[in-house]
Amino acid sequence: MPAHVLAETTLPQVSEKPVYGGRIRVASTSVSTKDTLDPAKASLGTDYTRIYTLYSGLTQFNREMGADLALAESMESQDQKIWRITLRKGVTFHSGKSLTSADVVYSLLRHKDPSVTSRVAPIAAQFESVKATGSHSLVIELTSANADLPVILASSNFCIVADGTTNFRDSADGTGPYKLKSFSPGVRTVFEKNQNFWKPGKPYLDEIELVGIADESSRVNALLAGDIHMMVAVNPRSTKRIRNSERCDVMQTESGLYTNLIMRQDVYPTNNPDFVTAIKYMFDRPLVKRALFRGYATIANDHPVPPSHKYFNADLPQRPYDLDKARYHLKKAGMQGARLPVFATPAAEGSVDMAVLLQLSGIEVDLKLGINRVPADGYWSNHWMKHPMGFGNINPRASLDELFTLFYKSDAPWNESGWQNKQFDQLLLVARGEGDESKRKQMYQDMQTLISQGSGVSIPVFMNLIDGFDKRIKGFYPIPTGGLMGYTFAEHVWLDA
Repeated sequence: MPAHVLAETTLPQVSEKPVYGGRIRVASTSVSTKDTLDPAKASLGTDYTRIYTLYSGLTQFNREMGADLALAESMESQDQKIWRITLRKGVTFHSGKSLTSADVVYSLLRHKDPSVTSRVAPIAAQFESVKATGSHSLVIELTSANADLPVILASSNFCIVADGTTNFRDSADGTGPYKLKSFSPGVRTVFEKNQNFWKPGKPYLDEIELVGIADESSRVNALLAGDIHMMVAVNPRSTKRIRNSERCDVMQTESGLYTNLIMRQDVYPTNNPDFVTAIKYMFDRPLVKRALFRGYATIANDHPVPPSHKYFNADLPQRPYDLDKARYHLKKAGMQGARLPVFATPAAEGSVDMAVLLQLSGIEVDLKLGINRVPADGYWSNHWMKHPMGFGNINPRASLDELFTLFYKSDAPWNESGWQNKQFDQLLLVARGEGDESKRKQMYQDMQTLISQGSGVSIPVFMNLIDGFDKRIKGFYPIPTGGLMGYTFAEHVWLDA
């Protein structure tokens, strides 16, 4: 028996008989002219939704934060370094082309091409080789063992495109549940049913329109007015209003989504460890949970792993709200009486209110924090990671290897605080190939301790995902990797007229 075998998983039972037909409109948050049809470039929730609607991956996330088989019929490894994959037969792209191993080889290796500028290039750097061994079989050899590969490959970025595809401007030839009907970056995307989808009986709807409504209150108004059928990112303050309506409801999903305060480690004064520690003691986490998110949140401990994750470090003492300790560390850093701007934005959910609470704590300890509120539009390109103090907003990742590689490894592309730690980097590499589950868990717990105690990132809470939906929408259940069923709602839901 191979050491790692990804097997078929029983899907959640549907208690109601699906209804076929109908058209729905779904509202996401962030949209821009940089919206993409290329899985390699997907970077925000709207992109992930679009990609999962048009394409399929070798594996797919489930509601336990694990991975089930998808285009892969089997995925096996003896040593977590060499993975043998057999593909499903009879799968066709929207163009009518049959899926073969050549498509998978092309899709995975293009992430290693610098000209593609793939969002997951640091992850794909682990692919030593990807070679077809038959029309529907291939071997992935990694540079070093990684037991998380099946989970990593469920990411939208690793969805499979047709061999040789280079035009992603106005076309999308995938194997997903819907075909592309029209695409207007920054405005909307319209999908039509893929009659030849590889999952028997799916999808159910005839057409889906994905639109962007940046303002949350406008999304809620559109939902209550019947202009849209589903929406992502409901503010906790809006839940009562939605639930009091006759036609709409909300679905809550506990997740690893967080808005974090970034304190750059390469500029003064945020590169002072005592200053960073003081700020972390200034966050009143229970108040953030209660006042900002109406209880729709989970207390965090300045590292990105939520309590629901199997590798969560429950033995790490929770950092309290302690202004006396904050004063001590501020004085040690020579920062009492200092003035410093904090950049906040509606684009990072809750960041403006978090900045206000931090500012109030600052008054108590003689630290003058000024809030620079900047628009959501352009925040990620113009402000994110570009100031001594600012906010980020990170989507859940099922794989800790992916999460740490993208955001905390010393050379990570999105190492938000510019944190450098050789011990962390070494643990990350060793943990990938550790076959002993208990040893692997301990390594990931040690890495959480290093992040919490040493990095320039403070995470006060994990935000529960809240979706709003028309009660006629059925087949809807939580998947913790993101809102709208981990952005995969398209293949699951139907409209009960």
